Amino acid sequence: MDFVNERRAAARLLDALENATLSPEDTRPLLEAADPALVYLIVGWLRVHYHAGHSASEGVLGRIVEQVRRSKAVTASLAEGEADPVVAWFEETYDYRDLDRDEFLELVVEKLEG
Repeated sequence: MDFVNERRAAARLLDALENATLSPEDTRPLLEAADPALVYLIVGWLRVHYHAGHSASEGVLGRIVEQVRRSKAVTASLAEGEADPVVAWFEETYDYRDLDRDEFLELVVEKLEG
């Protein structure tokens, strides 16, 4: 299957957190409506790729912290996503740092939607 729309939605969410392409107010409903496993995996990928030594880490990780701080639903979604079997499968099979953005999104969306 292709899952073009799902991949586009996941990329929009990742872009919003990574590149601030949406305001925090526009990002929050996307996070709250997204599959908890997808939210958890996107945050995990960003945390690994924007580690403390990365020049953009403060902005990227700051946007994530701000969303968690402002929304109990986002916090709950992350907790629910952490317990999802798809997350367990991904983290047992792959290393976030080995996948670039496009590979990561394609793999995760395929698994979640397939």
